[in-house]
Amino acid sequence: MLYLAYKQVYRDFFIFERRCLTIRNNNNSSREHYINDEIKTVLGAPSKIVRVIGPEGEQMGMLTVTAAQNRAYDKGLDLVMIAAQADPPVCKIIDYGKFRFERDKREKEAKKKQQIMDIKEIRLSCAIDTNDFKTKVNHARRFLTGGDKVKVIVRFKGREMSHLDVGRELLERFREACADLGGSDKAPSLDGRFMSVFITPNSKREGASAQSKGKGGKNKDATAGTAAAAPEDKGAEN
Repeated sequence: MLYLAYKQVYRDFFIFERRCLTIRNNNNSSREHYINDEIKTVLGAPSKIVRVIGPEGEQMGMLTVTAAQNRAYDKGLDLVMIAAQADPPVCKIIDYGKFRFERDKREKEAKKKQQIMDIKEIRLSCAIDTNDFKTKVNHARRFLTGGDKVKVIVRFKGREMSHLDVGRELLERFREACADLGGSDKAPSLDGRFMSVFITPNSKREGASAQSKGKGGKNKDATAGTAAAAPEDKGAEN
């Protein structure tokens, strides 16, 4: 008897905690799921029938919201509506707190893997001296080491437009000075009085190249498979 009384007290306390969780979730209008007592509110009545999936993915059949919620509470878990538009709605018994924790953890890990690459600008002039050139190179090397893309720009003034080869040679020298950290797949381009070239960190270029090769391999395999399946047809400025 003492055991049953203790079990009932624990169950009531657990239900109270879950209801508190529901109230806290009500303050967050951007949540993705309805849980526990929220389901009764959304469906309009506790006697509404829902399809229930167990914590291990097993089918538990059709139950009223109240019965499904009690099943969840008996297991120390939550009842979460995962498909409100289905007929009948689908609910799953899970630990919603654990579910949210693991989801947030996955999202954080995904964000860490998404490296945002900024574009840093380095401006040069055709008459730049050796020391300033080295300083600009050091800035670019620091940016590349940090994973940022560098846009190197040469501005032509007045009659310098008749000596575009000077600017082109300057950009080539700059690119060679950063070759161990980054490179460019395109030649310098001219836009009005500005000639520029982009230098991308080697790590980003290798990743993009590997991804491109992977897609090319898949396309090649798909093409080969299609051919085999098809019937043979005989017919900053200084």
